[in-house]
Amino acid sequence: MIKVVKGNPTPEELAAALAVVQARAAMLAMAPSPAPQVTDEWSAPARVARRRVPYPGPRAWGRTYWPA
Repeated sequence: MIKVVKGNPTPEELAAALAVVQARAAMLAMAPSPAPQVTDEWSAPARVARRRVPYPGPRAWGRTYWPA
């Protein structure tokens, strides 16, 4: 609700003020929501445990750095 507290606006002035308020409300309603925050995958603890740990053996050191 909008209430005129002081003064005596004409119907045209009141209509202009209401148009501005409605336009502002419509603009805020149509504004897109902020983008979701993307976490930094580089430092994510889950990144370390994505692949299975290679079994010990003569070529295990090579499999730790190259995907299977």
